[in-house]
Amino acid sequence: MKAKTALACERCQTRNYWTTKSSNSSKERLQIKKYCKICAAHTIHAETK
Repeated sequence: MKAKTALACERCQTRNYWTTKSSNSSKERLQIKKYCKICAAHTIHAETK
């Protein structure tokens, strides 16, 4: 089953992106380098609950 998760910027903690992730295949949290419009820079966005 796919779970809807938010990706939050590690620098300013805003939730900028939403994605779906298969909850069965991986147990570790997703981390992607994406653009944050608040910080105006590319930062690491980590999966939140």
